[in-house]
Amino acid sequence: MSETAPAAATKAPAPDANRWKALTFIALAQLMVVLDATIVNIALPSAQQDLGISDGNRQWVITAYALAFGGLLLFGGRIADLWGRKRTFVAGLVGFAAASALGGAATNEAMMLGARALQGAFGALLAPAALSLLAVMFTEPKERAKAFGIYGAIAGGGGAVGFILGGLLTEYLDWRWTFFVNIPFAVVAAAGAYFVIREPSGSRNRSPLDIPGVVLSILGLVTLVYAFTRAESDGWGDSTTVGLFVAAVVLLAAFVFTESKVKAPLLPLRVITERNRGGVYLSLGLAIIAMFGLFLFLTYYLQLVLGYSPVKTGLAFLPMIGGMMVGSTQIGTRLMTRVPPRLLMAPGFLVAAAGMLFLTQLELGTSYASVILPGMILLGLGMGTAFMPAMSLSTHGVEPRDSGVASAMVNTSQQVGGAIGTALLNTIAASATTAYIKDHIGGAGSQAQQQLVQLEGQVHGYTNAIWFAVGILVLAATIAATFINTGRPDTAAVTGSGEGAEDELKVPVIAH
Repeated sequence: MSETAPAAATKAPAPDANRWKALTFIALAQLMVVLDATIVNIALPSAQQDLGISDGNRQWVITAYALAFGGLLLFGGRIADLWGRKRTFVAGLVGFAAASALGGAATNEAMMLGARALQGAFGALLAPAALSLLAVMFTEPKERAKAFGIYGAIAGGGGAVGFILGGLLTEYLDWRWTFFVNIPFAVVAAAGAYFVIREPSGSRNRSPLDIPGVVLSILGLVTLVYAFTRAESDGWGDSTTVGLFVAAVVLLAAFVFTESKVKAPLLPLRVITERNRGGVYLSLGLAIIAMFGLFLFLTYYLQLVLGYSPVKTGLAFLPMIGGMMVGSTQIGTRLMTRVPPRLLMAPGFLVAAAGMLFLTQLELGTSYASVILPGMILLGLGMGTAFMPAMSLSTHGVEPRDSGVASAMVNTSQQVGGAIGTALLNTIAASATTAYIKDHIGGAGSQAQQQLVQLEGQVHGYTNAIWFAVGILVLAATIAATFINTGRPDTAAVTGSGEGAEDELKVPVIAH
């Protein structure tokens, strides 16, 4: 073996001895944030009844979190670069715990919605800080692969775990515990991070904050997420919905123009124009659209059609979580340093699409073991295999001073993708269900037959939407295969793009 890295690589600081302990607390915090995105869904009916929230306003329990989280992510990533990732990470955890306590103690609708918005805001500080800490702490390719494998498995499978935990807490304790459960997570992660994490020196971006960029990005992303949320409830042709989409496009276009002109942009365009990172953000966002839509449909199918309890529904997702863990920590991690990332991401998305294909066969009496189980396993394996290199590549070649905002971009693509997936696929399912019932209800004489037609219509809607999800995953695989062209991590130094390349994070390279 001989060293082939540039001279600058030898100046890289020695890895932090506590980096693996730090990973434990970073992973715990990430699990808490991802869990919270789905755990409240299961508890929502009980919370709505207790707090007297109207049917028209119940969506805001989910939407308030999504708007604050999605809208503030870029700002949170920039704060992490400016203020320090460890400090931002701990502050985000403490704030998230306080907001969770407020939500669990809510006595009315306003208190609940305020708590959810605060959770989203502190989550937007926490999530990019967590990912960027990994980016600056794990620089050796094989260690980086393992670290991002664990992180990717949690990011991918945590949402499904939320369904299980939400079901258990709601059924056996009380819906309030879906909020209170975050507090021990946050306290342990914050204490561990405070004493264990040592952020590498010289990696902050102390440029002044880009206030116009902050305002435009928050307004643009909040408007976009709200537009998709409104489209789900009021329809795509609603005049207000259309106006919101137009406003979102104008605001985000103004944001991009501003970022190209200001001296210290909130989102340096070099972060998203590098083809590998751009390919990750786009393909991962598409994959999340497909996956979040499926979570919603399978939850409804298992409970409303097959009659599963909340706990049994949660447990039914376990094979997918297992598949994600195996795909991410075993397949992805072992192959990450042996093959180019596109040869993991593209096949991973295609395997997930094959799992989705199984689920297009859903009918009223479909067997869990013969259709749903293999579909979930394939979906988990594929997503887990693709997620691990995607998480690692989200900060591929980025300058250390930009790692926070680059990390925020991958979280933004997931958050916006989740909002789009829920709205888009739910609308497709609802339209197909309405059409099916209209065509078949005339032949149903008795009330029992009419109820049967309505159930068949729901399943027909789910399978129609899942077919669209299959196509979206194939598109994600195509983008990953064509955009991402970097080699395997141990064949070239991790280099950046754009100005300031001499300050980028260098990784020592070993030639075999």
